[in-house]
Amino acid sequence: MGLKESLHNFKEKNKDKKWLPAFSAIHTFLYLPNETTHNGTHIKAADDLKRTMNTVIMAMVPCLIFGMFNAGYQHNLQVGDVQAAAGSFFSSEFWTMANFMIGFWKILPLVIVSYGVGLGIEFIFAIIKGHEVEEGYLVTGMLVPLIVPVDIPLWMLAVAVIFGVVIGKEVFGGTGMNILNPALTIRAFLFFAYPTWMSGDKVWVEGAVERTNEIVAGANLDAISGETILGSLAQGKEAGYEVMDMFLGFIPGSVGETSTLLILLGGLFLIFAKIGSWRIMLSSALGAIVMGLIFNQVVDSGWITESSKFYGLMSTTWWHHLLIGGFAFGTVFMATDPVTASQTNKGKWIYGFLVGFISILIRVFNPAYPEGVMLAILLMNVFAPTIDHYVVQGNVKQRMKRLKAKTA
Repeated sequence: MGLKESLHNFKEKNKDKKWLPAFSAIHTFLYLPNETTHNGTHIKAADDLKRTMNTVIMAMVPCLIFGMFNAGYQHNLQVGDVQAAAGSFFSSEFWTMANFMIGFWKILPLVIVSYGVGLGIEFIFAIIKGHEVEEGYLVTGMLVPLIVPVDIPLWMLAVAVIFGVVIGKEVFGGTGMNILNPALTIRAFLFFAYPTWMSGDKVWVEGAVERTNEIVAGANLDAISGETILGSLAQGKEAGYEVMDMFLGFIPGSVGETSTLLILLGGLFLIFAKIGSWRIMLSSALGAIVMGLIFNQVVDSGWITESSKFYGLMSTTWWHHLLIGGFAFGTVFMATDPVTASQTNKGKWIYGFLVGFISILIRVFNPAYPEGVMLAILLMNVFAPTIDHYVVQGNVKQRMKRLKAKTA
């Protein structure tokens, strides 16, 4: 029985068509939609919204798999079961089945909760409003597990997903209508609602929180700690990791944000597929570099001393800012969101530059939360329509001037 016959039979048995959006969503997930055009001239292309979303997910899968290995590696490194990977991407200490299984069983529930809760909300709204289920959450569902700590409780993640999907997207009208990136809205909710689970030196390594609780209860165990590089620098400590480890991703952090190498490869894939904007990616990096150079110049001039609480991150070499924290991941996979980013080419340059510039600004001047890319992108999401408005108005004025010059 084909899709057309299945839909016809379903409609006959369900005259009110209340459950039709849910039924159609399940069918069109594996098959082509039943709607075709008949009249007029149309552009034929193989890409559609679902295929575009799947392409972005494909770009993130290497980060997800690497995150599983890294979660297990960071745990085993802390308990002394493995030696530190010596700056080689193919280190035998890292790519082990023991590391992978620890990360797999820890991260898989995050993915299931993210997709299960998020798509459940999407189905509920589609049934209530009577429209088709939108594919926008396919990417958001993969982004969410990659930007949270590995030890985040599942119930907290579920509550945050509900908030992000309902408040961050559905109240604006659904996919294509939201002004804020839903994944970052979810992360912002987690940070402000449960700050102790989104920062510190315990949540980034699997089992660190549980081990700490057992020690507090009187168990004779060694503590597990895995502070991020940004957290160490914000407290005036040394980074504690080699540059190559930062680039490859052998460091504590959110599940998918540690490997700059794989993020860059994912970004190149999105650019090649003409889905990600290279203008936003490049201008974001330029904005971060400019802000980093300004801070380095301030330190070199002697205006900031080592006793200052801003010295640690302000004195960080400008290009190191591109390798640590979630800057690379946010720039490639979230700042380039076609719905919430600027739409004009000139606007993309302005939008991206300000994302990078403000990210490093927040990172340095807010030691309590040294990861500034989330807030920077959300802020620029709000200003993106304004940027595009003035870019378009500027183009209109230029054309009017040229028209007057020709008619004069």
